[in-house]
Amino acid sequence: MSDIQIWTLVFVGLSFGTYLTIAWRSRVRETKGFYVAGQGIPAVANGAAVAADWMSAASFISMAGLIAFLGSDGSVYLMGWTGGYVLLALLLAPYLRKWGKFTVPEFVGDRYSEYVRLIAAVAAIIVSFTYVVGQMRGGGIVFSRFLNLTIEGGVAVAAGVIFLYAVLGGMKGITWTQVAQYTVMIVAYLIPAWTIAQKMTGFPVPQVTFGQILDELNALSQEFGLEQYTEAFAVRPQLDVFLVTLSLMIGTAGLPHVIIRFYTTKSVRGARFSALWALVFIGLLYTTAPAVGAFTKLNLMQSVNGVAVDALPAWVNNWAATGLVTVSDSASTITTLSNDPASGADLIVNNDILVLATPEIAGLPAPIVGLVAAGGLAAAMSTAAGLLLVISSSVSHDLYFRVVKKPTSDSRRLLVGRIAMGAAVLVAIYGGINPPAYVAQVVAFAFGLAASTFFPILVLGIFWKRANAVGAASGMISGLAFTGAYMLYTLEVFGTSSHDYLFGISPEGIGALGALVNVVVTIVVSKLTTPPTEHVQEMVEELRYPAKRVVSPAAETE
Repeated sequence: MSDIQIWTLVFVGLSFGTYLTIAWRSRVRETKGFYVAGQGIPAVANGAAVAADWMSAASFISMAGLIAFLGSDGSVYLMGWTGGYVLLALLLAPYLRKWGKFTVPEFVGDRYSEYVRLIAAVAAIIVSFTYVVGQMRGGGIVFSRFLNLTIEGGVAVAAGVIFLYAVLGGMKGITWTQVAQYTVMIVAYLIPAWTIAQKMTGFPVPQVTFGQILDELNALSQEFGLEQYTEAFAVRPQLDVFLVTLSLMIGTAGLPHVIIRFYTTKSVRGARFSALWALVFIGLLYTTAPAVGAFTKLNLMQSVNGVAVDALPAWVNNWAATGLVTVSDSASTITTLSNDPASGADLIVNNDILVLATPEIAGLPAPIVGLVAAGGLAAAMSTAAGLLLVISSSVSHDLYFRVVKKPTSDSRRLLVGRIAMGAAVLVAIYGGINPPAYVAQVVAFAFGLAASTFFPILVLGIFWKRANAVGAASGMISGLAFTGAYMLYTLEVFGTSSHDYLFGISPEGIGALGALVNVVVTIVVSKLTTPPTEHVQEMVEELRYPAKRVVSPAAETE
């Protein structure tokens, strides 16, 4: 067993033991603890948990790799994913926390009608499944490289651990586990970044110093047949950059597994401060990612430029064993580089390995490699647990409890929720083994689906009293169908590496247009049909003001 594997086992073992211990000590036996952690989480802790929930395998493992190959166009992920939290904090989080229920579909059902609630529950399941596929894939990549497991075996192991602690502790256990996972992942991300910045520039603050290497990076990129790192709109057309950014922003604000986090705070004020703390914690990683992408790409190109195939550095062979790095059979020396398997380049490097391979490429010691592996697993598992909880709550609380067996006990609802979580894990394992695209791209698809379904309906439900059930149902179905159909079409017809999209719009950006379709359909249909009842309109009016909502006795007994 190599030093890297030993240190990986040490860090992964310690972190997994911590997660499972927290889950065991936080185990719950009632639905309020399982779904919203008893609504007793402090704002700082909830902010860290939100950040961990948010900084998924896409952010930790794949985003810097995408930025490395997209260059300045990769800023869409930074602007979209962070900007979405501003929208969430201003437009949704405090109002939904004031409503005081368990799930996003539950708010939709109270605001519109029960059949709209069912549509929202199905949409939440679709979005969450799409998102969790990326997390399972990320976990599989870590295990396959550092513990000599196959991708299939790595995905299965990651899924098993996630299922265990999510089932034990529900939202309460997941929340406190995510606080620990945030600590692990941010330390694992920052230490290599600081170390590499010190080695390459003499100053250990990557956010400040990575600008010093951009001229060299641009020149070397052109030698390898790539676009200049700093050239705008070189990889994506300007329209697509705008639409992807917008789609990620409103998709962020509409993600059910993020919104449900704000139900766990002690108060509406706590929900607002949770969003503030989350932005602070997220900003630590998101301001570092461009530097990691630039430093690692330069290190990568310097280490292979003009090198004979039989003299390539050890990291190439290590990652080639996973199938995520490929050396062309016809190449004698490395002169071309790409992340596109169809490019025919001498060296093909998958986006998803760049952060995990950063310490090896930079020649850092084995303990740092093991720490980064533990951070990657923390990122994948923290988000996957929240997504599994959304799937569980949608099946048990919004479908089973409302449709199949209305009068049911707390214990039965918990049992159904845990069974639903188990079934979701099995489906997610299959998706993680056979993903449709890179981790960050799969996650971007989930954001597009959330943007086209939840964000318009939630914002209109809070700020426009005239929106009714028929309009909301029509809007959600139209937005979801439009966005999902285009995503399937592009994957089937063009493949994820192609840029020959309709009007230059990528599947990652189509969610913004899907949201527009949703808004237009909802408004038009609502105007042409009967308005909501006076009771609903008064409820919406009261929701936007600070006074505590008065819950009817009937609602209390549900």
